Amino acid sequence: MEQKEVELNEAQDSSAIHAQLRESIDSMGSVEEGRNVEGSVVAVTDDTVYVHIDGLPRDGELRLSEFSGEKPEIGSKITVYLSESSGRHGLPVISKQKADETRLWDEFQLAFKEKTPVTGTITSVQKGGYNVDLGGGISAFLPISQADSQKVEKEEKLVGLKAQFYIERLYSSNKKRNVVVNRRKYLEQLIDENRKKFFDEVKIGDTVKGTVKSFTSFGAFIDLGGFDGLLHINDMSWGHVTRPKDFVKKGQEIELKVIRLDPEEKRINLSLKHFSEDPWVHFDEKYHIDEIVTGKVTKLCEFGAFIELEEGIEGLAHISEFSWTKKINKPSDMVKEGDEVKCMILGYDVQAGRVSLGLKQVTANPWDTIDQKYPVDTKLKGKVVKITNSGAFIQLEEGIDAFLAGEDLSWTKKVKHPGSEIKVDQELDVIVLECDPSNHRIRVGVKQLTDNPWKAFATEYKAGSSLEGEVSSIQDFGIFVKAPNGIEGLVNKANLSEDRETPYEEAVKKYNVGDKVNVYVVSIDVEKGKVAFSVKEYKKAQARAEISQYMSSSNDDDGAYTIGDSLKNQKEDK
Repeated sequence: MEQKEVELNEAQDSSAIHAQLRESIDSMGSVEEGRNVEGSVVAVTDDTVYVHIDGLPRDGELRLSEFSGEKPEIGSKITVYLSESSGRHGLPVISKQKADETRLWDEFQLAFKEKTPVTGTITSVQKGGYNVDLGGGISAFLPISQADSQKVEKEEKLVGLKAQFYIERLYSSNKKRNVVVNRRKYLEQLIDENRKKFFDEVKIGDTVKGTVKSFTSFGAFIDLGGFDGLLHINDMSWGHVTRPKDFVKKGQEIELKVIRLDPEEKRINLSLKHFSEDPWVHFDEKYHIDEIVTGKVTKLCEFGAFIELEEGIEGLAHISEFSWTKKINKPSDMVKEGDEVKCMILGYDVQAGRVSLGLKQVTANPWDTIDQKYPVDTKLKGKVVKITNSGAFIQLEEGIDAFLAGEDLSWTKKVKHPGSEIKVDQELDVIVLECDPSNHRIRVGVKQLTDNPWKAFATEYKAGSSLEGEVSSIQDFGIFVKAPNGIEGLVNKANLSEDRETPYEEAVKKYNVGDKVNVYVVSIDVEKGKVAFSVKEYKKAQARAEISQYMSSSNDDDGAYTIGDSLKNQKEDK
């Protein structure tokens, strides 16, 4: 009987043990493999973290490196990936990194579906773009065209940047996960949001902060938070601005006034100069017409020079207002940028912001008293500075030139071109013939320094007299004959031959340059310096003289008859 009780008790104990084992096995079966599970940190060593997972008989082990070098606290809850409940040596096979990767992949799928951004760090450059670490061991590819809102000039500049990205593509193949991300789309969306907020909240006249981003010939672009405003060169200063870089520096953070907003065109105009008052507001209180002021030459152009009277007040001195006497070809002949000059205010327009200045008005106009300095008949020396077809310009003093006409070079020479008689830089004795201050004109002559030989000629040779001259030139219209005192006259071709039947072309063959010839003085014009000669009339006069001489040696009757006959013949010839 006792033996039976012992056997019964042993049977009951064995049954309890098996029941406990079955309960334990059932409990183990409730922890699903191949998924993320939650565990508790129960111990931490220098390189290992021990994790207890409810339902498993033994604790799992993780490398401390999976925690990015940070030791977790004992008792803290963590999520791990359970590959096997009982692996080698009966220990569960777990991974925090794979758990993170699995969790992140689920999050990325949701972000891709809902089009929300994810965080990542650009780690390196590769062909066509960058590698981006999204965490959890997941790496993505970022095409360089989608890396920034602007063209990337230096690829290395973005390496190490932690940023937000949109997922463009997400897929798995052969247990490999592939992700393509886009940072540009995120930035453009952020820029649009910031710009809309700017236009909604900022008003014209407000002060805003920005960073100088880049320069152009017409100003500088200011980064206002991913979107740009323009600081135009004309809005940098009330004064003259040549180079934008003289007023702002790239990368500089500055405060600016908003002076224009155009939401439709997305344009924002900014200003530095509007922090101070427009100096033109008080211009007519400080400056007056005909007032002499001092200014600084800021810019030269073909038509004059810009002169700054004070910051923001700049006037133009036209090249015609540079000198009373000098002909200025280019402004740089008189002034250069940076020069401090005295000038006179000639006129202004406050509304247009313009002021006209003169440089020559600071000194006396020499033309106002020129007729006192160079009255008519004044004899002086001058230098030939320019020769033209009609005459030459003679410098009397710096800036004062007189005109010498070709016809005033000689009483007797027919000057076809003044260059045949005088040369540039030649010193000449001249006499003032005319002085006209109102028209800034002085006329001088050379021949007037000597007596007019035409007057002496006209006294010595009246019309109807004869003389012996020399053929100086032969032309199609006649021959020129030079009288003994240098006076030159023309024998018109009609007055060359007494024989009407002989054409001029035949008659002129009898003459050569240098031949002596007797001519009859037909007419003299002293004022114009012209004398007309005639060979034909000379021969007629000679014939008449011979007839008269012959008749005077005859008897009285014959003489009376011959004189009348001679007069009759003269009338017939005419």
